[in-house]
Amino acid sequence: MASTSEETDQVLVEEKSSARIITLNRPKQLNALSAAMVSRLLDLFLACAEDSSIKLIILKGNGRAFSAGADVAAVARNINQGNWKSGADYFAKEFTMNYVMATYNKPQVSFLNGIVMEEAQVLLYMVNSPLLRRIRVVALSSGKDGMRDVLSETKRRISGLTGARLDGAEMFKCGLATHFVQSERLTSLEEALVKADSSDPVVISSVIGEFSQIPNLKDNSAYHKMDIINKCFSRGTIEEIIAALEEEEAAHKDDDWISSTIQSLKKASPTSLKISLRSIREGRQEGIDKCLVREFRMVCHVMRGDVSKDFVEGCRAILLDKDKNPKWVPSKIESVSDQMVDRTSPK
Repeated sequence: MASTSEETDQVLVEEKSSARIITLNRPKQLNALSAAMVSRLLDLFLACAEDSSIKLIILKGNGRAFSAGADVAAVARNINQGNWKSGADYFAKEFTMNYVMATYNKPQVSFLNGIVMEEAQVLLYMVNSPLLRRIRVVALSSGKDGMRDVLSETKRRISGLTGARLDGAEMFKCGLATHFVQSERLTSLEEALVKADSSDPVVISSVIGEFSQIPNLKDNSAYHKMDIINKCFSRGTIEEIIAALEEEEAAHKDDDWISSTIQSLKKASPTSLKISLRSIREGRQEGIDKCLVREFRMVCHVMRGDVSKDFVEGCRAILLDKDKNPKWVPSKIESVSDQMVDRTSPK
């Protein structure tokens, strides 16, 4: 398994008994997955799958983030230089890693301590994090929220359209994390998992259970809005979703969450909203393999700018120039036709 120095520096590996501890080590970039990291992770998971002495994979991040997701800033820079195909190569390998991790033959435990997929809130492409698979331990640090800015994985219950921010307790309640552990106990938990020397998911879950707790939700948690979320986001179109939310806003004038959700939708790329809603709806009926094939085709069309240049514009406004003032084209939701969305999601 050949690796460059960049790959080994950005992804660290420790051998502890029958466990392999994999650490994302790009803390200044919030562990956003570079092309080198994706290559290294894919190689590691494939190699560990073939090594009978390895019983458990533990995945964590160095610094204040678990991972900010895909390094879309690098992809956008390449597109600006006329090289969208490098982005296609990047996502092809990342989606392959997605599939390997989602169908892996050995237990994986991810310590989701810190930021996950930050910065992605108004970007056009909403990529599923390949690191949120199997056993997911969410941590709470010194009484403060341990998880922020979770995007695509909130599609299941709190809509992925809004870029909703979830803390650790909300992730646990929504089923995005399987266990909730105080961050100061993670080192001890890691030691206990290594000591258990087991590949049995029941044993592993039992060990984690000794360190975990049931968290309390904040009074203003979005989780308390599930009735409104289910009612409004079950509508057929983005226009109908916003209209339903505005009806709720009129009926609940003191509800800041509804107002902020409406504003988030209206500030986002109209094209991204319609593409994302289509992807969410189609993905419900598909397995992981078909989802990844469909989303890869979609992201290639998005990067090429077949319908809209909003992916690059979102990256420019949020990640590159950082003026936080993206200029979407088309700028209005009603200007994005079904035919335009069809062009980004070919069968």
